[in-house]
Amino acid sequence: MFHRHDRMRDWAERRFARGFGGGFGRHGRHGMRRRFFDQGDLRYLLLHLIAEKPRHGYELIKAIEEQLGGMYSPSPGVIYPTLTLLEELGYIRPADGDGSKKAYAVTEAGTAFLAEHRAEVEQVLARLAEASQAFGGGPAPEILRAMHNLRLALRIRLGRGPLSAEEVRHVTEILDRAAGEVERS
Repeated sequence: MFHRHDRMRDWAERRFARGFGGGFGRHGRHGMRRRFFDQGDLRYLLLHLIAEKPRHGYELIKAIEEQLGGMYSPSPGVIYPTLTLLEELGYIRPADGDGSKKAYAVTEAGTAFLAEHRAEVEQVLARLAEASQAFGGGPAPEILRAMHNLRLALRIRLGRGPLSAEEVRHVTEILDRAAGEVERS
């Protein structure tokens, strides 16, 4: 069976081979270490998303992750330095916010920069749309995360040594109960 992860890997390899660069970032699947965004692409994308509406870093990470169906999530270590750069360049500024998180709004200089680089922004958005179309429709990112957490919890527990008959029964009951609840949802 042809799985979503296989399609994403194949798409990334085709994209890389065509000279578009990129691939997956540190948080990509299958341990791939290629970058998803080319030089400057993330800057264009973040500025575009902030121009749509003021956002903070976490919202930007989630917006990108959702656009890619949970197959890629930029790390805070990439997002926040890029936001700092955009702020230092005068393209964004802290937005008037009501929360404890620092949201950003686009400035006039940022709007002008976006207009000047519209072609580059459109290329980035087209690549995101291509990836989303190829891999959209899969499980929500939150479900993928929860599945990963369950798998990891089982590995950790099973790695601590053999289970007693009572422990096997208890873990089996938990998993069967969860499976039933998911099936009924």
